[in-house]
Amino acid sequence: MTIIVCPKCSKKHRADTSRIVAKKKFLVRCKACEHKFVVNLDNSDAVQPVTPSQPEVQTPSVVQTSGTKTPRKICVTLSKGGVGKTTTAVNLSAGLAMSGFKVLLIDTDTQGQSSFLLGIRPAAGLTELLTGELPPKETIIKARPNLDLLSGGRSLAGAKRIIDKKSFGSEWTLSEALEKVDKDYDFVIIDTSPGWDQLTVNVLLYADEILTPVSLEVLSLHGLAEFTKNLHAIKKYKEIDLKYVLPTFLDTRVEQPKDIYRKLQGIYGDKVCTPIRYDEELSKIPSHGKTIFEFRPDGDAAADYGALVRRIARNKNLLLG
Repeated sequence: MTIIVCPKCSKKHRADTSRIVAKKKFLVRCKACEHKFVVNLDNSDAVQPVTPSQPEVQTPSVVQTSGTKTPRKICVTLSKGGVGKTTTAVNLSAGLAMSGFKVLLIDTDTQGQSSFLLGIRPAAGLTELLTGELPPKETIIKARPNLDLLSGGRSLAGAKRIIDKKSFGSEWTLSEALEKVDKDYDFVIIDTSPGWDQLTVNVLLYADEILTPVSLEVLSLHGLAEFTKNLHAIKKYKEIDLKYVLPTFLDTRVEQPKDIYRKLQGIYGDKVCTPIRYDEELSKIPSHGKTIFEFRPDGDAAADYGALVRRIARNKNLLLG
């Protein structure tokens, strides 16, 4: 245990920092006065040693063992809805899995659409993992060969409230829950809900890379600008940046989407991925519970998502399936 002292009211709190040893710097909230402040385990006046009557504090350390995987953790996110986040997260995950990578897809949205797109009705998922009600093996299900799913759903609303009420380290709840799980995978893909809430902050503090789908319309550009502003707040605690911008719903028959695509290229340069063309087949597949590679593997959308998979995998010659 570690004693953390609120700099505003001087209230002392006992905190188990051993569970967040990989995060030396984190935001906490005092239960007594609700003051929020940053604690740096390496160097902070707020951190005090325990008294002699308390257990001895063990120095936090991170042990790297040989053969342990370090997965690439990619969140698919944008504050605006209707831009193709879930479709992208599901098909990117499926494409990587078809290419031989072991993938964990995590749905952090209360709508739980990732499982619906995959034709699965899981009995448990992310909520039960975050709350500790069930162990990982009972919350993660096999969706496809090489592809596992940690589903979302309406119960996440309650989990968000639990996270928000935590006094210390609430922003690292997801990271702590996945600490012993993600090492089994090559990729962890996280689908997020629209908006900006505590669980989205958890996702951004867990992930290493950000992929933002942007539908080629003016409102999406505004949403991307707002998201970029919010991202600066996260950078105070972790080095993370927008790495991929994915244009979606490109209709080459209409001039405006092409104009917006060119604007994205002018602003974000090499971060802009090959756009996902408008394809009616994408609107049909949810009712079939299939990925685009299963439903229409020879269509435009499958070709475009295949290009995204190769870019994310950093292998232009990667074969899917």
